[in-house]
Amino acid sequence: MSRVFVIAEAGVNHDGSLDDALRMVDVAAEAGADAVKFQTFDAAQLVTRRAAKAAYQARNTGADDGQLAMLRGLELDRDAHRALARAAQSKGVRFMSTAFDMDSLDFLAGLDMPAIKIPSGDLTWGPMLLRAARLGLPLIVSTGMATLDEIADALQVIAFALTRDGLPAGAAELKAAFAEPEAQAGLRERVTLLHCTTEYPAPLTAVNLRAMDLMHETFGLPVGYSDHTLGTTVAIAAAARGATVIEKHFTLDRGRPGPDHAASLEPDELAAMITAIREVETALGEARKAPAPEEIANREIARRSLVAARPIAAGQPFSLDNLTAKRPADGLSPMQVWGLLGRPASRAWDEDEAITA
Repeated sequence: MSRVFVIAEAGVNHDGSLDDALRMVDVAAEAGADAVKFQTFDAAQLVTRRAAKAAYQARNTGADDGQLAMLRGLELDRDAHRALARAAQSKGVRFMSTAFDMDSLDFLAGLDMPAIKIPSGDLTWGPMLLRAARLGLPLIVSTGMATLDEIADALQVIAFALTRDGLPAGAAELKAAFAEPEAQAGLRERVTLLHCTTEYPAPLTAVNLRAMDLMHETFGLPVGYSDHTLGTTVAIAAAARGATVIEKHFTLDRGRPGPDHAASLEPDELAAMITAIREVETALGEARKAPAPEEIANREIARRSLVAARPIAAGQPFSLDNLTAKRPADGLSPMQVWGLLGRPASRAWDEDEAITA
């Protein structure tokens, strides 16, 4: 039985406040998350001045003054990140953050994170993938908005980074690296793909959890799910479907203004989701079919044995007319009836007496 790695995604729901970010570390730890994850960026390196907000961002922030202005208000400085990492360690939850620029990636590599998270929007940023793969940490690669071909392209870059030095000369060299057994082994060891629908909130009709199965079958890698739907149902369903990682946004207060609050869980909902995921992973058990130890005592009570349907005289042939099956299972299994048909009874049997030989 494998444990689902649950990432409580704080993201930018601290609204630029270190105090609120620290409170979110507490909430994630109390809810039982494995990791609490933030977002690390220099807004000027992430977007141009002409970058407009997504429709959901404009809707949730009440203005369309562009991404740059919005993101500048959501930055946390390096000292804040160090404070969050220390707080997480003290609370027994792993610190993570997603880097959205190269400088941030290099900085985060020194903060003892369990994995590097590649966001959906950067799946096609080859140089970032190359650098992230060479940091030596596991990679969690989100695939929102992606096609299978785009995922394959990203994995080719990662495969190259894991097995070769320098920069690739082009697509042919990337494909050659990807095909090598050493690269495939490295990908299986290091990379988890996250299915994701990049919309906030994501409608159920756009979720398509079966894409997790397709990604696993296509690439042979562990898969998980980054959830942007409302509520907890889909995240729990993804865990039941075999997700090895679940990522879910949470907030201190869903009513706050900000780009991601409206599609996030509040603290009690986060705790309830994680409890449900733990129950699901326990119930999933192992890929075998055998009686559970708790069932053994019930077999005699719940199953049937062969009994005489009416009095049977010694020497009378057994038949489907004079044999039946009733509880308890203290005689021959009803599955043995076929070998008895036509055989003479070795002795007389009373009605309802268990046939034992």
